[in-house]
Parts: sequence; structure tokens; C-alpha cells
Amino acid sequence: MTDPLTITELKLRTREGSISGRLQVQIEDCLKKESANGKPFYEVRFRDGTDSLLLRAWSDSPAYTAAENSRKGDCVELTGEFALNGPFGLDAKRWSFDRLDAAAAEALFAGTAEQRARLQADWAIIESAIGSLRDPRLAAVSQLFMQEFGTRFQRAAAARTYHHAWRGGLCRHVAQMMLAGDALAPVYPMLNRDLLIAGILFHDCGKLWETCPPEQGFEIPRTLTGELLGHISLGIEIVNSLWRKLDTGRADWKDLSPPSENVRLHLLHLIAAHHGQLEFGSPVDPKTPEAAALHYIDNLDAKLEMFTLAYANSPEISQGIHERLRPLPGPAVKPLPPLANSQLE
Repeated sequence: MTDPLTITELKLRTREGSISGRLQVQIEDCLKKESANGKPFYEVRFRDGTDSLLLRAWSDSPAYTAAENSRKGDCVELTGEFALNGPFGLDAKRWSFDRLDAAAAEALFAGTAEQRARLQADWAIIESAIGSLRDPRLAAVSQLFMQEFGTRFQRAAAARTYHHAWRGGLCRHVAQMMLAGDALAPVYPMLNRDLLIAGILFHDCGKLWETCPPEQGFEIPRTLTGELLGHISLGIEIVNSLWRKLDTGRADWKDLSPPSENVRLHLLHLIAAHHGQLEFGSPVDPKTPEAAALHYIDNLDAKLEMFTLAYANSPEISQGIHERLRPLPGPAVKPLPPLANSQLE
């Protein structure tokens, strides 16, 4: 039997025409409704580690009984005939689903082989960057964060929509930013490389409590903590809490320059200023070279991920031009490919 498709793979393949498919997904919502003429149906939203899919189960279909006996959070195998239905998006015929056993559900949350490999590679990049920090204060607070919150970090999303808005998305976002920061630091010697790398690690750490799926889920729930405080305030509190656990007054740190208190304040500033402008949610504007660099690296990685999503998910409205995916300012045009090596010989 072939491996099940992800929702993203299903959406890509249906661009070429209708297909029969099998997916392993979680039920995010299962709501009973009535049409305008009183005909009952269930509106079922499925989600996996790549995307979500909304289908309607009418009372005269096999899916209706399956939906009637299901609830939010169930892990199921979904089968059917799938096709794009004009402006209404993806639709299905003769579809139904059955509950997965415990082992299959556990494998679903672990992700596909590709997703597991990607997370492992991203995690290795982050660990390597932290291991290279020379400032013992920044190294210690970073390592403590990874020890205490690594498991939660690995499943957090970087956003609710727009970019890296999936289980594990924050790791990908941070890893890519660390690679960019490492490449940029030698170009601008004024940048404190250790501070920049630590700032990248912590800039979105509040999202572990704002946009983090549960251990057994893909949905990114809203939390009271996240709504009332936001990830910037939470990130500042997390760093301060971790810093208090460290013995920053110990003898081998007392004579270090710059002083530990200055290091803490500069790190907090990177978290506070990373949105770049007051109107975008930062309580302060970037006031140091590292804060400015962090903001632009963050923005660049988010924007490039949005282009990737546009190419994958938005239909072509003309050759090489994809329908606009907000918040990009206009339709995404396919990039110019590099000159083939064979043409240089």
C-alpha cells in the first residue's frame, strides 16, 4: 500500500485533475448544520502537519454516519475521490473516514519521514549555533531554555497564519534565521554575533505559549495567556525568569566585560524591538545594530516563506504568475532560475 498523502500533497495533485486518495488526519471541527432547505449535513475540518481541509458530509452519504460518530480531536484515515471545484476549492465524492488505532495516531503526530528529517536538521542547526556562543552568559541562558522547553519548542508554530503556521514551524523559522544571521555577521563587524544568535533564538520564544499545538494535535489554539500578554511580553518574562535561575553573580563572571546586566538588557531589547515599529506591536523601536539586523532577518525569512506558500498553494492566473496570497503586496511571480552549469562549460 502506498503511503498516505498529506493535505498539501493532495491539493497539489488535484491541480492536474481528480484523484483517488488516502490521508491520515485529525478532526479539527465536526459541526452539524442545516442547508437553506432544511437538509442536515456535517461540516468537517481535517488537519495534518501541513494544512487543513474542509469537507461537507450530507445526510445521504457514507461520510455522514462517520461524522455523526466522531468528535473533535479524533485521528482518522480519510479516503475518497478528490477534485478542485472551481471557486469553491477542493471537494470530494464518495468519501468517508475511519478512526486510526493508537499506534497510527502517534505516528501521525510524529510526522512523515520528510517532516521528521526536516525537524531533525533544523534542530541540529539551532543546537550547533547555541554551542558556538562564546559569551558564557548568553550560552548559559540559551542552553537552559533548550533544556526546559525544547520539547515544546519543537512543536510550536511561528504564527497562526501567513508564515510557518504549522506544527514545528517555529524551529524551521529560527533555524533559517540563524543561518542568515551567521552569514550576515562577518559582513558587518559592528554586529555582536553572539547577541544576534541568542536574540534569534529568543525573539519568538513567547510563541511557545501563544501559537503552540498540544502534544496530541495540529490545531493552533488560542490561549488566555497568549491573548492577554502576547509573545513579546511573554518572551521578555521567559528570559528574565531563566536569567534569575542562573548565578549571574558568580565569581568567574564578575570581571567579564560587558557586565552581565548589560548583556541581559540588550537581549531583552532584541525581543522587544523585533517587530521593527511601534505600530507593528513592538513596544520600542530597534535601537542597536543587532536589533535592526534581527528585525530584517525575521522579516526576510517570513516573506520568503510566504512566496514558497504562494507557489505551492495559490493557483496560476497566468503562466508563471500565481494568485495573490495575502499579505504579499501582489501576485507572486515565479523566480528566475539560475543559469544551468552545463551552459557555462
